[in-house]
Amino acid sequence: MAAISREEVAHLARLSRLAVTEEELDTFAGQLDVILQAVAQVGEVAAADIPPTSHSVPLTNIFREDVVTPCLTPQEALSGAPDAEDQRFRVPRILSEDVAS
Repeated sequence: MAAISREEVAHLARLSRLAVTEEELDTFAGQLDVILQAVAQVGEVAAADIPPTSHSVPLTNIFREDVVTPCLTPQEALSGAPDAEDQRFRVPRILSEDVAS
């Protein structure tokens, strides 16, 4: 049995605002199923006696001292912007107020 259905792929595509053809739905469903199976296999391998890690090798001296350095003024930062308002970049709205569920 597939871990992800065509309908779920179509739902993900809608949420991502991707135009996906019927043929692509089948292709992506198969590809996502392979990915989910691989993730499940990794989960099976993980043993209780192995501590979780974020890096394969220990990290040392990863922090530096906070040093104040010169930076751009708001006017300099916004000087190349196509549009600015209240010392902020003004960009077009990409999400509507009504979110479909």
